[in-house]
Amino acid sequence: MAHRFAARPLLALAISMACSTAPLYLQAAETTQAQAYRFDIPGQSLDGALAAFSAVTRIQVLVSGELTQGVVSPGVSGNLGQREALGQLLGGTGLSAAFINADTVTLEKRTATGSAIEVGATTISAERLGATTEGSGSYTTGAVTLGKGEQKLKDIPQSVSVMTRKQMDDQNTTKLSEVVKRTPGLTATKSPGPGLFIFSRGFEIGTLQYDGVGIARNTYALGSYLTENMAIYDRVETLRGPAALLQGANSPGGTMNLVRKRGQQAPTVTITAKAGSWDHYGTQVDAGGPLNAEGTLRGRFVADYDTTNSFVDYAGSWNQTVYAAVDYDFTPDTTVGVGISNQKGHARPNFMSLPRYANGSDLGLPRSTFVGASWNRSVNNQTQVFADIEHRFNDDWKLKAAVIAMDEHNDATYQATWDEIPNPGTAGNVRYVDWVTDFNTKSRGVDVYVNGKFETLGFQQELVLGANYSKLTTHDLYARDATDGADIFNIDHNRPQRDKYQLFQDGSGSKSWYDIRQKGIYGTWRVKVLDPLTLIVGARTSWYDFSYIDQSGFQGVYDNPTQSTTQTTGRVTPYAGLVYALNDQWSAYASYADAFEPQTNLTTSGSMLKPIEGQNYELGIKGELADGRLNTSFAIFRYDQENRGVQDLQGPMNCGGWYCSVASGKVRSQGFEATLSGEVLPGLQLVSSYTYNTTKFLKDDTYEGKIFSTWTPKHLLKVWGDYQLPGDWQKVSVGAGVTAQSSTEAYDRNFSVPGNALWDSRVAYKINQEFTVAANLNNMFDKKYYIPAYNATWGSNYYGDPRNVMFTMTYTPQF
Repeated sequence: MAHRFAARPLLALAISMACSTAPLYLQAAETTQAQAYRFDIPGQSLDGALAAFSAVTRIQVLVSGELTQGVVSPGVSGNLGQREALGQLLGGTGLSAAFINADTVTLEKRTATGSAIEVGATTISAERLGATTEGSGSYTTGAVTLGKGEQKLKDIPQSVSVMTRKQMDDQNTTKLSEVVKRTPGLTATKSPGPGLFIFSRGFEIGTLQYDGVGIARNTYALGSYLTENMAIYDRVETLRGPAALLQGANSPGGTMNLVRKRGQQAPTVTITAKAGSWDHYGTQVDAGGPLNAEGTLRGRFVADYDTTNSFVDYAGSWNQTVYAAVDYDFTPDTTVGVGISNQKGHARPNFMSLPRYANGSDLGLPRSTFVGASWNRSVNNQTQVFADIEHRFNDDWKLKAAVIAMDEHNDATYQATWDEIPNPGTAGNVRYVDWVTDFNTKSRGVDVYVNGKFETLGFQQELVLGANYSKLTTHDLYARDATDGADIFNIDHNRPQRDKYQLFQDGSGSKSWYDIRQKGIYGTWRVKVLDPLTLIVGARTSWYDFSYIDQSGFQGVYDNPTQSTTQTTGRVTPYAGLVYALNDQWSAYASYADAFEPQTNLTTSGSMLKPIEGQNYELGIKGELADGRLNTSFAIFRYDQENRGVQDLQGPMNCGGWYCSVASGKVRSQGFEATLSGEVLPGLQLVSSYTYNTTKFLKDDTYEGKIFSTWTPKHLLKVWGDYQLPGDWQKVSVGAGVTAQSSTEAYDRNFSVPGNALWDSRVAYKINQEFTVAANLNNMFDKKYYIPAYNATWGSNYYGDPRNVMFTMTYTPQF
C-alpha cells in the first residue's frame, strides 16, 4: 500500500513537469516571499551576483557602490526561497540585508554582534545551516545528523566527514564501493561475492545507518554481498572511531549514515543519460516536490537503470533501482514520512578471480582474464521499507522515531579456480571449483530519541535521550566441489554446469542461520561550562544476543547442527568530550570513547570469553571558515583493544577437539588525519584528506609485533577538486583528483600488494539552464594494480579498473 500511495502522485508530478505545467504549489505561492526559485549563480563579483539574483526574483537591491566594490560573492545554486538564496549570496561578504517590503531589499555592513542576516522580523544565517546537501553546490555541509539532531562538524569531538550530493555527482559516484574509495580514512577489499568489506582505522564497519537507524549489513555465511546504489541518497555521513554510543556492539571503527533523498519544497525533475567504456549505459529519472497546494505533502521518486560489460572477458551486469517516498505535515509541528526502495541486479560475475604463485608473486595474467564459466550468474534483490515521524514541541525540543525493514536475497552459481601455482615457469595446474550460494537476510531496526536545548543556572545545555533496537536473521546455504584439470593460462569457460544437488552430493556444503539482536538506551548531555568551553558526556547501555547455527557436511553426509551463542547484558559504554571554541571559526577538542565486541570463543571451563574492550583517545582541531562554506580538521587518535581471544596452548584440547582460548590479546591502532572540504576559492570546490594509520598486535601468541589490519595502508591520500571557470568561460567546469595509498599485506601475510596512485579528471559544459554535459576519465594513466588481497591459494586477487570514461548528459527543466 505504501508503494502505491507514493508512486502514483509522484508519477503525476513528473508528467506535469515534463509538460511544463506549473504545479499548484507554485501558483499558490507566487505572491509570497516563500516562493522557491531556481538559482544557478556562480561565484563572481557581488554586483554581478546581485544583478543575477534580481533577474530571477524581480527584487530590487538598494546598495551603495562603495560597499560592493571589490567584494566577491560565493554564488548560489539550487531551488531556494528569496531569503535563503540571498543569505548564501552574502556569505563571507561582511554585509547584511533587510527587506523594506516584499519587492525591495537594502544592504549594509554587518554588525559585530554576529554573522546573521536580518530580514524584517526574522534572522537568517549566512552559513549553510541544515544538513541537506542537494542544490547546495558544495562539497561540505552546515550540519550533520549522525549524532541525533543537527550539529556542526566543528562542534563534534570526533572525526566526521560528509560526502555531499554535489561531490557524488561530480565524481560520478554511483556505488557504495566508490563512496568508500573517496571518503577520508576508509579502505575496502573485495570478497567472494559482489560486495566489499569496509575498514576504518583498521576495523571493519559492518553496521550501516539509514537516516540514523543502524542495522547489521555484512553478516553472511560466505563473503560480502554489501552493495548500495547511491542514486537514492542525498549524502553519506561517516564517523571514524568508535560508534558504540550510537549503535552498541561491534562498532570500533565507526559507522556510515546513508541519508535518503526526500521531497523538497520546490518541484524538481532531473533526467540523466550515461554512456561509457565497456558498453556501459545508464538512465535515471529523479522527480520530487510538493504534491498539494499548501506544500504540506511532498514526494520523491527515483528510477535508475544501469547495464555494463566489464574489462574482464565475459563479465557483465545490469542493475535497477526504484525508490519512492512521501512526507506529510499533519500539523505545522508534526511530520510523517514513509518510503520504499527496491534494488535488483543480475550479473555474470568473475567471483574469486585470480590465484598467485606459491611465493605470493603475481602470475602476470592480463586484466581481462576470466576464471569463470559462460553459465556464471548471480542475482541480488534488496527491498527496504521505512517510516519516520518527527514532532517539534517548540523551537528547542523535538521527538523523532524511525523504523526500517530490509529484506535481501542473494544467490549465485559460478565457476572459480583454486590452488596456488608452485613457482614461476611451472604449468598453471589448478582446480576448478563449482559453487552455488543462496543467502537470505532479514534486517529490522528502530530508533527513538528526544533532544532539546535549555538553560539552567546560567548554563546553556543540550540533551539527547534515546533507545534503539536491531535484529538480523539469515538462512544461508552454499555448496562447492573441486575437480582437477584446470589450466589457469587456458581456462575452459564451457564446462558443464552442475546444480546445487549435485554439489551437495559430490562435494561439501553448509546450511547456516544467524540470529543477532541488540537493544540499548543512550544519552548525551552537552553543557557550556564556560563561554568558550563545552563539555559532552554520554553513555549507552547495551543488551546483545548472538546465535549462529551451522550444519556442514561432505558428500551428502551432514553433521548435526552446531551452535555458537553469546550474550552481553547491560554493557555500559561511556563517552566524553571537550570542545573549546578558540574563536568563531576554530575549535579544539579532546574525546574518549568506549567500544566492545562480544566473542564466542570458549575457555577451558566451557564459559564464553568476556567481550573485547576498546578505548579510543582523540585530540584535534576543527575550523569552519568562510561562513561555513569550508570545513577543515586535524586529529590525532589512539585506539587500544584488550581481551582479544588467543589460543590457550598450555591447556587441554577440549574445545571441539582443539585448544581453548584465553582473553589475553591486545591490539593498537593509532595515527593522525587531516581533512579539508568546501569552497577554498570562489568557484573552486575541494575535498582532500591524508591519513597516517598503523595497526599492531601488542600481545598475541602468534602475531605479536606484527601488523593487525593487513588491508589498512599506512599512508592514504585522497584529493579531488572542481573549478568553475570565471567570466566568459563560466559555463565550463573542470575537475581532477588523485587517490593514493601505500602497500598492504595479504590476509595470509605471505606477500604484499604494492601501493598505487590513481588519477581521475572531469570536464563539464553547461549548455543552458536546462542541459549539462560532462565527461569523467578515471585512472587517467591506466595504472595496473591489485585491490588488497586474500592469499595465493583461495584466489580473490582482483585487478582494479583500467582507464575508463563516462559521458553524462543531464536535463533539468525549469519551472
